[in-house]
Formats: sequence, C-alpha cells, structure tokens
Amino acid sequence: MSGCCGPTAVELEVSAQAARPDELPVVVIGAGPVGLAAAAHLAERGLDFLVLEAGEQAGASVARWGHVRVFSPWKYNIDAAARRLLKTAGWSEPDPEWLPTGAELIDDYLAPLAKLLGERIRTGAAVTAISRLGYDRVRTAGREQAPYLIRLADGTELHARAIVDASGTYASPNALGASGLPAHGEGEAAELIDHALPDVLGVDRDRYEGKHVLVVGAGHSAATTLLGLAQLDDTPITWAIRAGNAGRTYGGGAADALPARGALGTRLHALVTSGRIRLVTGFFTHAVERDGARGEQVRVISRDPSGAEQTVTADRVVAATGYRPDHSIAAELRLDLDPILGSTRMLAPLIDPNQHSCGTVPAHGADELAHPEPGYYAIGVKSYGRAPTFLMATGYEQARSVVAALAGDWEAAREVRLELPETGVCSSSLAEAQEQRVGLATGISGGLLSTPLPLATVSTASGEGSCCG
Repeated sequence: MSGCCGPTAVELEVSAQAARPDELPVVVIGAGPVGLAAAAHLAERGLDFLVLEAGEQAGASVARWGHVRVFSPWKYNIDAAARRLLKTAGWSEPDPEWLPTGAELIDDYLAPLAKLLGERIRTGAAVTAISRLGYDRVRTAGREQAPYLIRLADGTELHARAIVDASGTYASPNALGASGLPAHGEGEAAELIDHALPDVLGVDRDRYEGKHVLVVGAGHSAATTLLGLAQLDDTPITWAIRAGNAGRTYGGGAADALPARGALGTRLHALVTSGRIRLVTGFFTHAVERDGARGEQVRVISRDPSGAEQTVTADRVVAATGYRPDHSIAAELRLDLDPILGSTRMLAPLIDPNQHSCGTVPAHGADELAHPEPGYYAIGVKSYGRAPTFLMATGYEQARSVVAALAGDWEAAREVRLELPETGVCSSSLAEAQEQRVGLATGISGGLLSTPLPLATVSTASGEGSCCG
C-alpha cells in the first residue's frame, strides 16, 4: 500500500505454491496453431506448461473459418517441434504440397496434437485478466520475483512463472465505422451485421440467398465473400469501400506474383464491370439505422471527411474491416506497445504494412517480442497488432524463440531463422492445379483461400485477417 508520503512496506502472505515461481508452469493462452506450437516446444524442452483455450476445442477460432483454404501448403503450416512429437506417436503427415482448409488444419494437425498433449490443454477456460500476485502495475520492488496471477471467467485463479499469449485477434474485429470507432447505431443493428468470412455458400446460405447484401471493406476477405455471394441466385450485392477505386483489391491480375490472388481480383473486377456487383466508392460508414416496417433491414449512412453523405439500404451487412488486438486482459502488466500498430515497439518497423508484405517481414523472436514485464510474451497474430502481414510460419518461429528464452537458452532464442521466398508462403505453384480439383481458391489479404464449391470438376467457381493463414 502507499501513504501520502510514499510507499509503505507491507508483508504479504503467499502460498507455498506462489513462493516458488520457478516451479510453476508456463501458461500458454490460446490453443490455435501458434499456441500449440509453443506447447510443443515447451514439451520438447521438458518445461511444465498449461494451455488455456477459451473455446471448446483446439483451434476454436480456426473452426469459424473452416470452409476457407489457406494459401500456404502443409509444409509451411506444421511447426517443427509439433511435427517431431506427432511423428513419435505414429502420426501420418499430410501431403506437404496440399493447401488445407481450416477444417483440415484442425482434423489433420491441431486435433491430433492437442490429443497428444492431453490434460495440459484445458478448453472452456477463458482468461479475463492477468497480473502479478500481490502487485498492481504501479508497484515495483520485488515484482520480478512474484508469480503471474491468471483469472478465468469462472473465477478460478491460477499462478504461472511466465505467460505466452497466443490468443489471437479473431474475437476482436474492427468496427464498421470508418474512423476506427463504431458507427452510430452499430450496436443496435448488430443482429443484421456479420463479420468477415461467413460461409455464404454453406451453413450461412439461408441468411444471404435472395437478400440484398452490403459488403464493407477493401481487403481480400471482402473479395472472398463477394465472389461467394455472386453465385447465389436473386441476391443483389453492393460493395462499399473508402477508396476512390478498387484497384488495390483487384491487384495485378495475370501479372500478380500470387496467381490465385490475381485470379481473385480479375474475377471480382469482371463481376463489378458486368454489374453483378454494384461498387460504391468513397464510402465512410458513419451511422447505421434499422429500416423497414419491422426493422428487418439496415440503412447504412456514409459521411465523408467533407461532410457529403450517401446511403445504402440492405437486408444484411458483412463488415470485412479487419481485426485488432485486445490487450485488456494484460492491463495490469507493464507493456510497451507501438502507438500505431499495437505491437511491441521493436517489432513495429519490421512488420509495418506500409513497408512490408507478409513475405518480406524479417525473422524475429524473443528480443523483439519482449515487454518491460519479464516473462510475458504475445506471439502469433496478436503480436502483430493491426498489421495484416502475419504468416503462420513466422508465428512458429516466434514460438520457438520465445520458448528457448524461457528455457534460458538465449543463444537459440536469438538465432532466429526463417527462410521464405520473396512472396512468402502466400502462394503455391500448386494453387492453379488444386483449383481444378476443388474449385477456385480465393484469398484473404494474400493468405487465405476459400473453396466454396468443393467439387472435383469445378472450373468456374467463385478480410482482413492474417496475411497468410
């Protein structure tokens, strides 16, 4: 505690468990691909650990986009330590050149890995807050010797020697509003607004077919949804973007270094040109209102910086406006965040989307991911803040480096190594061939591919999320 003239020393009673933080486990938050990679490296190094997953299965967020195909083949999507552990258990590795869907990523990799790790994976365990036992963010003396305190949604509290936060950003999408703030009335119309990558040709089809759908966003997640919607009968589509034209989304067409991404833009451009999709430019979402006799429609109002307004009325809205990290659970920790991206300050210039694509981000590890709070690391897509340049393979290298640091092996932690072709693992020479087998794969920020019609002989089938899966 502190008095009017400064801090007053107090004695804290701590449990025997808390008195020996070095004997406590490392807690990994999130059982997605990068969180389980961290767990595999911890297991390989013989460090005690516990994985806390808010969902009811490993890869719970991946399951939400299970109908989407990643742009990178299997050989880039399996962590090295995880591969070694799985192979000792008799696991059969998938075709290294195949581009898996999210569902395949779970069934053929994440679920077997989680099963192998057993009781160290705890599902239905949502973390609501992290602190230091007996210390708020202000108190310093003795702080580094205090164990971490983790509070779960059910009130359970756990102690840890270190924390690896791989909780991702899927649960914190950006608002529909154009200025980074929720549009006026956005909350009241929430039941008519969906976030990126609904399964418009699968389980969500009834919500969209025969309805006027407004898609907001200029990324490849928006393009993926637009191509899917275009296959639905009697479904008017409006596409709204802030820019004055859609050239960035269309990409380089046949000249694009990423062939499937080029095909995505070419086909989308054709749909706009033909009038199948109505493109509205200069659209800055300002307000959302319920409309229609029973409020069954939504009226979306744009107000640009000059004050000019335009309006689109639709039955449903897809907000493909990207994601952002939520650092609120770590509010009592000492974090050093870049004021623009929300990553660490050291990482920010390496992942700046104004300077880098996912394939040109240099390898980085524990040093670039460290915060002033020793033993706390955010890894995976959460570590990138708002930058859409994340690669799954990059996340695996983060996990390897951070676990090496936690093991005290700083030579290995600082020997970051990640060799990628200049375009990253955002493309594959098999993309075109695979399209003939399973239908068109459409990209999300150069990284995810959708296969809306998984038929053997489809030739004309038609977010921002992470860059490359």
